Amino acid sequence: MKIERYEFGKIIVDGKTYNKDLILTADKVYPNWWRKEGHKLQLEDILEILELEQPEVLIVGTGYFGLMKVMDDVKSYLNNKGIKLIEGKTGDIWKVYNKLAEEKAKVVAAFHLTC
Repeated sequence: MKIERYEFGKIIVDGKTYNKDLILTADKVYPNWWRKEGHKLQLEDILEILELEQPEVLIVGTGYFGLMKVMDDVKSYLNNKGIKLIEGKTGDIWKVYNKLAEEKAKVVAAFHLTC
């Protein structure tokens, strides 16, 4: 999967446009990603994907303005599993996903597209 472009509320992945938050892996898009509390990323919001994919790196795009926060339960889980967390505004961080994906790193990326 390769991200071609991001702007507020819209991301283009392999030629397809998405207007809702999503999760990306090396070969799959999980569209319409929903969190229990919109601007708080809690472990229950992403645990199933992490257990399924077992990434080395989790990238979290915290939104255009960076309003989504990664909660401590997520950070503790990642630390205990040896998964590196890279977080930042979605407009800045999507290129990091592309770079790691090109390098064949085992990466999962969760992107908040607005706020």
